[in-house]
Order: sequence, then C-alpha cells, then structure tokens
Amino acid sequence: MTTAQRLRAGLIGLGSMGRHHARVLAGLEGVELVAVVDPMGDKNGWAQGVPVLSTVEELISLGVDYAVVACPTALHEEVGLKLAEAGVGALVEKPVADTVDGARRLVEAFESRGLVAGVGHIERCNPALRSLRQRLEAGELGDVYQVVTRRQGPFPHRIADVGVVKDLATHDIDLTGWVTGQTYTSISARTVSKSGRPHEDMVSAVGQLSDGTMVNHLVNWLSPLKERFTSVTGEKGCFIADTLTADLTFYSNAAQATEWEALQAFRGVAEGDMIRYAIPKREPLLVEHELFRDAVLGKSSDICTLRQGLRTVEVAAAVLQSAASGTTVDLSAHAAAQ
Repeated sequence: MTTAQRLRAGLIGLGSMGRHHARVLAGLEGVELVAVVDPMGDKNGWAQGVPVLSTVEELISLGVDYAVVACPTALHEEVGLKLAEAGVGALVEKPVADTVDGARRLVEAFESRGLVAGVGHIERCNPALRSLRQRLEAGELGDVYQVVTRRQGPFPHRIADVGVVKDLATHDIDLTGWVTGQTYTSISARTVSKSGRPHEDMVSAVGQLSDGTMVNHLVNWLSPLKERFTSVTGEKGCFIADTLTADLTFYSNAAQATEWEALQAFRGVAEGDMIRYAIPKREPLLVEHELFRDAVLGKSSDICTLRQGLRTVEVAAAVLQSAASGTTVDLSAHAAAQ
C-alpha cells in the first residue's frame, strides 16, 4: 500500500471510549473508517454514519488494514486473536488484556506474523507528559530519585469488569516506565474495597525501578476530588505534570548559596525558581491515532507496543498479588527479560 492511499480502519466496540475513537477515526487524515462492530448496535448515534456490524468476522470480510479494539477488557484477547489470524493490525485499548497469559498470547499472535499492533495508553500522548519525557531524556533533571502519581475521582460508571488497578493504575504504571525509560523491579501494595463491588476501589503502591528510582502510586475512584498528578523529583529539582489541564511546571533547586546559618547545616536543597512551560495542547486521542496510523504506514512512530502493554499488565498483576499476600513482589526477572 502506498502512502497516497487511504488506510481502511475498523472499530470494535461503541461504548464510552469507542464513541471517541469513532469520532477521531472519522476525521483522521489518510484513514477511512469502514465500519463499526457492536452487537448492541448504534443506540446513541455514535457510529459517524458508517455501517454497524454484529461480528468481527464481518468487519474482516470488508478488508481492513487495522482495527481499534475498544470492547470490554475481558474480550480483548478473543477479538485480538481473530484480527491477528486474519492479518489485521490492531490498536487495543488498555489494558491490553485481562490476564498476563492473555496479554502474552496477543503479543505472540501479532509479533509472529509481523503485524503492527499497539496499546492505547493515552497518557503517553498527553502534552504535559510528552514534554516531561523529552526534558528527562535531555537530562534537565539530572539523576531521577522518585516518581509520584495520584489519580483519583468519582466512580466511572462505564466500568463493569475490572477494579481500579487494571482500569486506572495501569495508566500510571505505563506512564512511569515510559517517561523514565525504566522498568519495575519490585512492587508492594495495599487495596481497599468499599463500594460493594467484587473489585478493589483504592490502591496504594510503592515500587522500585531498574535504576533504583522509587515510585509511589495512589489511585482510587471513591473521591469527589478529581486529580491527575505526576511528579518527578531529581538531582536538579522537581517536575509536576497535571494531566487534566496538560500543564507542566518545574521547581528548581536554589542555585544561590544560603547565608542563613540555620539552613547551612542542612545538607539538602533550597527552593529556587518555578517555571510553567507553554506547550502546545493537542487532543491526546488524536495524537494517539496519528502515531498509530504512521506506524501502520511503516513510518517511525512512538507507539506503545503490545510487549510494553504486557509489561504493564504484569506489574498490575503484581500489585494485586502483593495486596492479596501482604508481601513485596519481586519483578526483577521480568525487568531483565525486557
């Protein structure tokens, strides 16, 4: 296929995320949204005027270059394997699968066939985090000491099949590894269930990355306060990213020596300048689709691969294992395999 031709794309799932994928795909340059698959039909008029099919097989028969998988998490593996067997690339909503084994089977299915496939870890496309990553790579912070994330808010009624770890904490697990370029070597966690559902509603986790960086994650969907906070503290100061507003701020260590005798004895840092960066704020979902389109076309593209998505599912499973057992889970063997 030449780059002059439009890619033929399909969408599987027309729910709370699927409707946004449909909107972006319908207007995506170089891509034609061919059809949508949803056994429930288009109850809300979200299909952008394209045919709504009942099965994945019907979509495959139309001839598509790739499909976006936005059905419930428990169906990702089944749907993804059908696409892989048909030679169709896939952008799978996060988490890539409901289980570690399921994620591994998807990785094998797509990699063994040389197909382009990725995971929709959309925080990678947030302007604040993209700028943060670039600045960390450029060494603006020096050595990184700690990454802290807080993700809380009211219960999202779209969720029926997973708890807060698989639905929300996977965002923070992925973005932490992505912005630092490191992998998790250990994790310890505690969870709380308060809503009467079978899954956890809150999690607090402490972990370590492959370079020794300490990480802390606080995630819940029982708070009236909506917060999406990421801080990275290091040798030269601290970056704060607010992914709700896509703002990035840098708090630098003081460059000037203090003359206050009481502070001179403290071998730490002092408060320096604060910089709030002016960064372009494009819609993250559109950026995600542009990057995946370019990957399908064979262009250089920074997408979250299925193997990276598998790694996030492994860490999420370790979070739940730690909470259930009350022990720290060693992930160093997984990190070494990356």
